[in-house]
Amino acid sequence: QVQLVESGGGSVQAGGSLRLSCAASGYTYSTACMAWFRQAPGKEREGVAGFNSGGGSTYYADSVKGRFTISRDNDKNTLYLQMNSLKPEDTAMYYCAARPPRRCGYSGFNGYEYWGQGTQVTVSS
Repeated sequence: QVQLVESGGGSVQAGGSLRLSCAASGYTYSTACMAWFRQAPGKEREGVAGFNSGGGSTYYADSVKGRFTISRDNDKNTLYLQMNSLKPEDTAMYYCAARPPRRCGYSGFNGYEYWGQGTQVTVSS
């Protein structure tokens, strides 16, 4: 029953930066149980960035390593995605996601059940 509300999307030129935020409410889940996904037109939804089971380390899709940084503020129940050096191929709808406590310890991008509304990121050449 978690609710996820995203913000921060928009249009930016290649090489620019955006910072996405996701505020979670409802039943309290650790922000370590949350991750970022994206979906471009005509493509499958893919995981972008997430946390390991304890939230002490992070993992990223190969395509965004070195450019994107996921972070969290558990006191505010908020997730962030700092996106630097944006490329046109980063253009997609970006989603915040959460998985229930019984799946929070999973590695990778499996087990996510709750989704935000999505925020559009458009990167122009």
